[in-house]
Order: sequence, then C-alpha cells, then structure tokens
Amino acid sequence: MAPKSLTKKEIKALSERLTYTSRLVWDSIDEREKRKVLAYGEEYKTFLDNSKTEREAVAFIREAARKNGFADEVKRGAGSPFFRVFHNKAVALVRPGGKPLEDGIHIVVSHIDAPRLDLKQKPLYEEVDLAFFKTHYYGGIKKYQWLARPLAIHGCVVKGDGRVVDLAVGEDERDPVFTVLDLLPHLARKAQYNKKLGEAIEGEKLNVLIGSLPIGDKDTKERIKLAVLTYLDDTYGLQEEDFISAELEVVPAGRARDVGWDRSMVGAYGHDDRSCAFAAMKAILDVNRPQKTAVALFVDKEEIGSDGATGAKSKFLEAVLYDLLVAVGIEPSTRAVYDILTRSKALSGDVNGALDPDYQDVHEKRNAARMGYGVCLTKFTGHGGKYNSNDASAEYVGWLRSLFNRDKVVWQTGELGKVDEGGGGTVAKFLAAYGMQVIDCGPAVLSMHSPFEIAHKGDLYMTYKGYKVFLGSK
Repeated sequence: MAPKSLTKKEIKALSERLTYTSRLVWDSIDEREKRKVLAYGEEYKTFLDNSKTEREAVAFIREAARKNGFADEVKRGAGSPFFRVFHNKAVALVRPGGKPLEDGIHIVVSHIDAPRLDLKQKPLYEEVDLAFFKTHYYGGIKKYQWLARPLAIHGCVVKGDGRVVDLAVGEDERDPVFTVLDLLPHLARKAQYNKKLGEAIEGEKLNVLIGSLPIGDKDTKERIKLAVLTYLDDTYGLQEEDFISAELEVVPAGRARDVGWDRSMVGAYGHDDRSCAFAAMKAILDVNRPQKTAVALFVDKEEIGSDGATGAKSKFLEAVLYDLLVAVGIEPSTRAVYDILTRSKALSGDVNGALDPDYQDVHEKRNAARMGYGVCLTKFTGHGGKYNSNDASAEYVGWLRSLFNRDKVVWQTGELGKVDEGGGGTVAKFLAAYGMQVIDCGPAVLSMHSPFEIAHKGDLYMTYKGYKVFLGSK
C-alpha cells in the first residue's frame, strides 16, 4: 500500500502516538520530584550503611516497622499491620487491606543477602608469621575484585554457653580493617597472567589478613595466632571453638557514596538486592490504606539458589499467610492459603544488569536496560531458551504497565544479556509455583556483584514509587 502524503506536523504526531521510546527519569519529572529523588538517595544510603548483612537488614527493617505501628504479635481479628521475623534472616511486613483476602493480595518480595566471603568453621591459622582467616566465597563473585581492598567483618558468634556476640569491625574510622593479599605484578606472569581470568585467583587463596604481632617468646608455638586468640578472648570472650558456631561475613569496608560530580548515582556494596529491599520496606510503610492486603517479603539465600530455611523455597510465605488469616479473623487452613496465593499478584524485586558502555557487545542493545531510565520490568530471566525462568504473562505485563503509566512511574524493560551470552535467575519462579502472577521489577545496576556496584538515584526512586503504586492498587 502506498504511503500517505503527510505534513511534518502530522508525521511527528503519528510518531509520538505509535512508537515507544524509553524516557530518562530526569526528563520526566518536575523540580519538586527531583528533590524527592535526591532525598530518597540519602535515606537509602543510610539503610545500606546499616545493612551489610542479612541479619543487619532484618534488624533495620524490624525497627522501622515498629516505629511505623507494625506489631510484632498477631492479634486475632484486629486487622492491624504486623511483621514476622524468621530465624533473624528473613522478615515479612503485612498491612491488611480493605478488600477480602479471597480477592488475593499484593506481594513484593526481595532478597537481603549479597555476594561476600564467609569465614570457614575453623578459619584461624598462622603462616610465615602472619595470621589469617580462611574463607569460602558466597554467591557469584569475580574473585580478583576482592583482593587488595579494605574489608570489614560482620556477623554473630554463638558461644559455648549459648550467649550471642555480635560483631561489626572495619566500618568506624577508628576500627582496623582487613584485606586479602594480591601478588605483585613483577611475579605474576606465570602464577596469574598466563591463566584464564576465572582461574587466576584460587578460592582457597581468598584468605583474610588479620594480624602480625606475636605473644610470648620465640619458643611459643604459633605466636601470632595465639596473640589473635588472646585479643578475641580479652575483647569478646571468644575462644577458637566458638568459630564453629559462628556466622561471620567478610564484606567491603566503607560507606555508600555519591558517584559523579553531579552526585546522580550511588556507589556501594549490596545494591543487589538491598536497593529493592529498601524500596519495598519504604513502600509498605508509606501505603496507609491499601485496597488489597499488602505484603513485603524479605528473604535470604537468593544468591545461592534460594535454598535453606530462610530462602524463597522455604514455607515462610505460607506461614505469614496463616498469620494474616488470624489477623483478619479467618480460621486458617491450607486450602485458604493456597486460594489466596493463586489469586495474588507479585513483584519479584530484583535488579537487572544495566547496559555497560565498555562492554556493549554482551548486551542486546534494543532490549537492554539503561541507567537513568527508571525501574526495569524484566518479563523473563533464565538462560538460553528461557530455562529456569518465570515468564510473566502478557495480561499481567499489560496490567502493570498501565498502572505505572497512570501514576507516572518512569519505567523501562530489560533482559540479562544476549540470548547465548549468559543469564541468571531470581525468586520469581518460586512465587509463580503458587499460581500467582509475578514479574521481576527493580533498578538496573552497573558492576553488579562487585564490591562497589553503581545505581542511578532516579532508578532507585522510581523503584520505590513503582512498588508503592503496586501495593496500593486494586
């Protein structure tokens, strides 16, 4: 068919009506909302600085919930907001809505664990008059990124008498820091340079340097190790056996920082996935009267497959639903729980990999998420032919984009690299197993899984705004 003869004005109007173009957040908001974006960034940095581990994130969320009127006990028939903590490494915030539970609920689930180095159960040793901790890396890391940088140690130790000692060393400017040694370039040709990148650094060499001063005289066995144990005993009352019942995590030392002359980005450890966790927490605290019951679920173990008692594969969500039924005065049952979940909608709060300007060849540029273009909807994840993926339905994507457009949430779409390049997974498929509608939704991040990830403040704010709109919708 022959093209119509149109004026430039008609062509422009036609293009605006028919074509889709992603929008920069900064081009889409007014000065008042720009101030909100920057203020949100400051709140978020405080959360990151106080949530270097999943236990610390749970403690932060629990305290915020209490301050905002969420009860830590479920009162039968009260219909009031409550929270539930699970093994101190997962937590749920629940705000009952005006509509019957039989209509379903709205859930935002995010994970609060992040890649790191965990201490082994017998970590302390001495070698060439230096003391070290042995580690086992957790989640997907590039091992070389953890060398020759300041590190902190966070976590808890359960002593033989059952008392718990909490540790967080390396964050205060008066604290010592720790580090993993790297080989000088003069000697690295055979040991590192001639090997593949993934093989140049061995996992068993990610050992954390912790001391060098001796105790006793030259005849004392393992003087450096003994000096460290003496310090730990004097300071914390710890003995070497106590490490066996400890969860100590080695994380990057230092605070979240603004990035760029314009301070438009945040550089920090743990954007994946605490950017979504903070957005979900703030969203459910700010939604006072949701139409449908709103649930913010924060889980552990996503970076290693969501297994374990506190991961998304556990029955924690079902336990929370039992509490919810009690809270609204309904006799809980397995059938009632599954009926509610089947009729529910969910956002799997997780980040996407932003288009990297220096490695554009691993992305499919037409479908890659970009920094500064708002919260990212990821219809599917997985790898290859969408294996191990939730794939959101057209109906659900259509409903959600209409909702975001109506409430002026700046959003984009994305996928995790070229089809044959790689891929990844999220907790979305575990929620989809209940029969609910779910899609991945979160900011795009640069340097993902590194000790210093980069996120755009506009994307962070639009993630919060999107979650709030979703939780408050009917």
